[in-house]
Amino acid sequence: MGCSTCSVSATGTPTGCGDKGHCSSGSCNKKNTFDWLTTLEINDPLAYQIVEVSFKKGNRKGFYINPPHSKAITGDMVVVESTSGYDVGRIGLSGDLVRLQMKKKKTEEASVLHKVIRVANFRDLEKLEEARSMEKKAMIRARAITKTLDLNMKIGDVEYQGDKRKATFYYTANGRVDFRELVRMYAKEFRVKIEMKQIGSRQESSLIGGLGTCGRELCCSTWKSTFETVTTTAARYQNLAINQTKLTGQCGRLKCCLNYELDTYLDALGDFPKKADTLKLEGGYANLVKTDIFKGIMFYSISKDNIRGPLLAIDKDQVKKLQALNKKGILIKDINAAVYQAAEKEEINEDNIEHDFADVTGEIELPAEIRRKKSGRNNRKGNRNKSRGRSDSRDNKGRNNDKKSASRDATKKPDSGPSAEKKDGKPNNRNKKRRPNRNNKRKGKPNTDNANKPNKGDSDKTN
Repeated sequence: MGCSTCSVSATGTPTGCGDKGHCSSGSCNKKNTFDWLTTLEINDPLAYQIVEVSFKKGNRKGFYINPPHSKAITGDMVVVESTSGYDVGRIGLSGDLVRLQMKKKKTEEASVLHKVIRVANFRDLEKLEEARSMEKKAMIRARAITKTLDLNMKIGDVEYQGDKRKATFYYTANGRVDFRELVRMYAKEFRVKIEMKQIGSRQESSLIGGLGTCGRELCCSTWKSTFETVTTTAARYQNLAINQTKLTGQCGRLKCCLNYELDTYLDALGDFPKKADTLKLEGGYANLVKTDIFKGIMFYSISKDNIRGPLLAIDKDQVKKLQALNKKGILIKDINAAVYQAAEKEEINEDNIEHDFADVTGEIELPAEIRRKKSGRNNRKGNRNKSRGRSDSRDNKGRNNDKKSASRDATKKPDSGPSAEKKDGKPNNRNKKRRPNRNNKRKGKPNTDNANKPNKGDSDKTN
């Protein structure tokens, strides 16, 4: 993703940092906060001494005491204290906005113990970059170790501390997991202090990130910090089909966005009549099939004498009147009179419409397309290829004809008698044009050539 402050390549394409953040509103964090008080440049002598620091580009946030000698402001990379060593993060909020943030997260000032040590230097940032480059390899190796121990858990993410002395492994599991042996193997493999944290499936998707079915980034990884319970009743109020594949998100739970428009639907449903599933008619009933909440239309199917009739659209106000008649014990005679009729659309006469644009037909002429002639060498090559193609096609035709004649000879039955094949296996080619041999006489047949000639003996007798 190329943000507004990212560099641009030579072709004008934004290179991007690959973090899919929002650089135009802050830093490349997942859950940005805009500190608008610092942009006013107002000197506050009694400024609030607690700041909010984000780690690993918004994956984790914490509150720290900012002493005056540190001179750290919003946006600075700072070195902060931790339980074991130190960590490096970025200040996201400072001043009175932190007080509101602590109230939102229900954090008391007495619980904030660690302080900001100083502004991070070049060596601190270089060490932090080395720690971030080790996390992917560590996660792959950690998953392989859990597989060898046959534990029912999944390692979702790994976070190294800024000083590379501690590694936190975030995992998901259906129940409680005994990972005492796992921690020993991790400590032996990675040579750092190991901390295991169990998270839910929604927290895992917020750490990993991704794109939703709407095409945008996941809400839990960009701005949503609290997760409310979502039930299928929210989908039923919005007339959504209970389809498991469409209603679940990447975390495997119901989508959080099902609650976004729920209040609007509940307000709209407040104007609809209650218990209006059936209406009593003369000789039948009208059963409610579906409702269009925002148009205020209710669709009923008519059934008389156990025969299902057409589907009728009735306005909600008309349904209230029909329901009041049923409560008085009056059966509805003609329900077609209460059918909703949409407003007719006005026909637009295109002749009377005044256009804001001018007709430029015939005023703009495109230049004639100039075609370049091909060079002589290309033409020669093309002619050669054509002649080669023709000769190849002729050869192919001759081969095909030979194949056809061979197949015909194979399918014919062998002839009996003198025209049959010889015993030595040589075929008798009947297609060749034969010349009569006058010297050899055939058995059983007279020689027509010598029939008219008289014999020498007969001539002697006559004489």
